[in-house]
Amino acid sequence: MREHRMTWAAVERLAESLSERDRAILRDVARVRVLTGAQLTRLHFTNLDPTHRDRSRRRVLARLVNLQVLTTLERRIGGVRAGSAGLIFALTAAGQRLGYLFAEDRVHAPRVRQPQTPTERFLSHSLAISELFVALTELTEAGRLALADYRAEPASWWSDGLGGWIKPDAYVVVRFGDVQDAYAVEVDRATESLPTLRRKLATYLDLVDRGGRGPDDSDVPRVLLTVPDDRRRADVAALLRALPPPANQLFMVVRHERAPEELALILQE
Repeated sequence: MREHRMTWAAVERLAESLSERDRAILRDVARVRVLTGAQLTRLHFTNLDPTHRDRSRRRVLARLVNLQVLTTLERRIGGVRAGSAGLIFALTAAGQRLGYLFAEDRVHAPRVRQPQTPTERFLSHSLAISELFVALTELTEAGRLALADYRAEPASWWSDGLGGWIKPDAYVVVRFGDVQDAYAVEVDRATESLPTLRRKLATYLDLVDRGGRGPDDSDVPRVLLTVPDDRRRADVAALLRALPPPANQLFMVVRHERAPEELALILQE
């Protein structure tokens, strides 16, 4: 069966043969678009004995690739020595249909596209978005918070009320007890100039000034800016101090690897 000819009926038949772990893997890749083998291990194979964990991951992912629902991109993380843990996985056209079938919240059928290897810059940005999802899922497993919603772009976008779109890289809702926080996430890799970043942040301030709304007609969420290092954090913090109110309440900036822990600490304050 050629993958690009797989019909919805064929996809539905294939779905019946997949395990719950298979379905969860496809759901997660559909949510964030790309995941490495190492990230998939953290999401779906940590309950296995360490001596069998890598072998099981290789077997499961190879089967999904052979079923033509997952594919590997030409680039890998960590070079050849990283093995299958460094492979980067994306959904095929059939996998995108399965991801839609298995989604917890189905709204619109996906616009199916054949996956292509992105540029190194785009891939680095996408994997940073994926890593935030993985780390927040791990904090959920540890009982530090509950990840109530995580949408990567374009599912994270919402209308600006003027015929355009607010386009964060991700939209995150986290809970702890009775406390719930929502964030629009902007992953800054220090590849854009500060004036470009300022213009992007101005769209959020304009939305608040106009009395606009957030996703699903909710309140406008706080904007979490994640940055790669302390130098960029200092530069972005200076930019935020120069913005008019309510920038001091609307925006927060943290190093990317610290973002999940910071969200957990804020919930528990």
